[in-house]
Amino acid sequence: MQSIGLLMLAMLLAPLYAALILKVKAFFGGKQGPPLLIHYFTLAKLFRKGSVYSTSTTWIFKLGPVVSLATAALALMFLPVAGQPALVSFKGDVIFLLYMLGLGRFFIIAAALDTASPFEGMGAAREAYFPIFCEATLFMTLVLFHLITGELRLESYLAGGQPLALWRAAGAPLILVVIALFIVLLAENARVPVDDPATHLELTMIHEVMVLDHSGPDFALIELGAFFKLFFYAGVVTRLFCPFAPDSAALSALFFFAALTLVYVLVGLTESFMARYRMDKVPQFVLTSFALAAFATVITLEFMP
Repeated sequence: MQSIGLLMLAMLLAPLYAALILKVKAFFGGKQGPPLLIHYFTLAKLFRKGSVYSTSTTWIFKLGPVVSLATAALALMFLPVAGQPALVSFKGDVIFLLYMLGLGRFFIIAAALDTASPFEGMGAAREAYFPIFCEATLFMTLVLFHLITGELRLESYLAGGQPLALWRAAGAPLILVVIALFIVLLAENARVPVDDPATHLELTMIHEVMVLDHSGPDFALIELGAFFKLFFYAGVVTRLFCPFAPDSAALSALFFFAALTLVYVLVGLTESFMARYRMDKVPQFVLTSFALAAFATVITLEFMP
């Protein structure tokens, strides 16, 4: 029951934390910014509207938002929120999880291509290209964690005192892994400097240009799935960034959500002080995460008994 409660709380707070990024960016821009509940208002408005479909679209266009939300929500079920046991966990689940997230991306790309729009096709091509480097980083990180723990379960890395055990085993190189995963967080969630969620110029967009034809409830499902996906990656970084888990479940949850706030604020700071890279520079930036994870793995192997 505790895992279910934390999962529901994570899903409920995901849009709120995403709005925190907007508040941070507005603060450094000298503005008041939107209210913290802006995403709840937007989702409610979208669900009240109707969806408009082009004559060139098929059932794939309608299926894309549903699969995207379902895979993101399922990913949260594998996440040990606040260090508590995950709702779903089994041997090899971390590999299943990575492929499941890839499945959600595939259907969003397929939905974008289904519109027969050249702009959405351009965004879909970028969405298919850049995450390749993110997946390489994630699998390299998985190799490191498997070498340390001998496990292929996400819960074995992030639940309870496991993150602290990772720090004891890997030491300082784990800092490189945390930085690498933060870069993956930015890339996978279309944040600056990889993409700019606030831009409206189709030629420079990745994620936003892919969902131009979605409207009403379909667009709400995509937005909600994006909030869940951002929360998942931020939760992983949070557990590694702040590995401490107090014995009290309530105190552990409070500690986790406070640390999670810092991660979202850091995303907001990144978007406030960095500009979006040119498209030809994005692969170099994302590849940096793979280099960091690979370097951390090599150093750890060198000093492992």
